[in-house]
Amino acid sequence: MIAIDNILISDEVVEEQFVCDLSKCKGGCCVDGDAGAPLHKDELAKIDEVFDAVFPYLTEEAKNELARQGKYVYDKEFGWVTPTINGSICVYGITDEKGIVKCGIEQAYNDGKVNWKKPISCHLYPIRIKQSKNKKTEYVNYEPREDLCSGGCSLGKKLKVPVYVFLKDAIIRKYGTEFYETLDATANHINSKKP
Repeated sequence: MIAIDNILISDEVVEEQFVCDLSKCKGGCCVDGDAGAPLHKDELAKIDEVFDAVFPYLTEEAKNELARQGKYVYDKEFGWVTPTINGSICVYGITDEKGIVKCGIEQAYNDGKVNWKKPISCHLYPIRIKQSKNKKTEYVNYEPREDLCSGGCSLGKKLKVPVYVFLKDAIIRKYGTEFYETLDATANHINSKKP
């Protein structure tokens, strides 16, 4: 376990290797799950802000679900999450010509229509963040899905890319550059002691 301020990072974040392989998983993390993507309270306003620009990217089915459920929903177990279609694909998910599910919010971002990339929980995946009951400590864990993420685990090992390096932009977005540099220095120190 690595501790940086009140944030506890599991060793797997620096020791394991991962690079998303969309050709293998087809963006399954946008489809498969117990609920939609977890949202921080401040991200609800972000969704409100980008919604009109993102809306044209979405499927008719997604638009109907958004009219029915709203832009975000509250789940008793997970808190605020994105709505899903029939408990499956996220309403903001769009499928490209290769059958790969991508984020409609991120597509609008890539096209320069909005300045918010996507929910941080999506950007950080397969890292998941949980808070302690007293909300004073955050736990940062590497939690790939065994079947779904097997291609990403294999590609990461082949390319020798540690999880935290693959997710550098997302980690900086969440915790800042200084945090990432501390994590990187700690990882390099740990690796230098290995035989």
